[in-house]
Amino acid sequence: MSTQPFMPNLPGAIADKAVRLGLMEEIRTLARRRNAIILAHNYQWPDVQDIADFTGDSLGLSLEAQNTDAEFIVFCGVHFMAESAKILNPDKKVLLPNLSAGCSLADSISPESLSEWMSRYPDHTVVTYVNSTAEVKAMSDICCTSANAISIVKSLTNNKILFTPDRNLGNWVKKHVPEKEIVVYDGACPTHDVLRGANVSKTRSAYPDAVVIAHPECREDIIALADEVCSTSAMINRIEKYPDARTFIVATESGIVHQMKKRFPDRQFVLADGCIGCRLHCPYMKMISLDDVKRSLSETKFEITVEPEILASARVALDRMLAVPRDN
Repeated sequence: MSTQPFMPNLPGAIADKAVRLGLMEEIRTLARRRNAIILAHNYQWPDVQDIADFTGDSLGLSLEAQNTDAEFIVFCGVHFMAESAKILNPDKKVLLPNLSAGCSLADSISPESLSEWMSRYPDHTVVTYVNSTAEVKAMSDICCTSANAISIVKSLTNNKILFTPDRNLGNWVKKHVPEKEIVVYDGACPTHDVLRGANVSKTRSAYPDAVVIAHPECREDIIALADEVCSTSAMINRIEKYPDARTFIVATESGIVHQMKKRFPDRQFVLADGCIGCRLHCPYMKMISLDDVKRSLSETKFEITVEPEILASARVALDRMLAVPRDN
């Protein structure tokens, strides 16, 4: 079984090394010239990760976005992440290099559906995963990420919680905070939700000594098979916990393997789906190419804006989140 992440022949993958390295240097020069910082999620193309000033998960990148003095923030992720960066940095220009980089999970809940849900549970505190639109964040009491979701829910004085939109993450939190009444919205990330326990078991049978590390957006049968369940950045850090382990089975989007290999070149990383990443591949996270990043810097494409009233309310929910220590 191959240990290489699934890398189809799409615009984000440039085969010619000299062309790729030349383009990467152009991008770095442009970023310096324009006083721009490049942020990249762990699920982006390896080349895009490599030209970023910072890589990480949603919370880590939100913190970097909040702390930067750069005039421009080029966010190599998906739309809701760029919105969050704008909310935390209203006076800066936030650029999303490709407007096609959306999120199926964020699209699974609308302001209208959240409003209807809230009316059914009027005495519940709304906890919204950051994989959501600015409008949905603005209607929420507090946000969370996969890295701090448990701490967020535990920190709340209200014992009645509405958790939205990811049902798998919500059920994972519910299991760890049984003392609270947690009602979970029925949304999911297709990339994680498509993975089944049978796939992981088959992969593990080929690597019986491997450590299984899973993201909490995975289904409960995957969580039950995992040795570690944590956010994307924590997944990378948890490898240090197993100094004697040589092989790790990774149950999340394929892009993370690049960072794992950079940090731990002596280890073997196998994607959990048993088909070389063909399921664990988010098309939205792979929308941004090096050419897109260069164009974004050269032409100030595409600036993300948020209406002032929505921004102010969403900022409250995000600030409350950032005030609570993360779990992993």
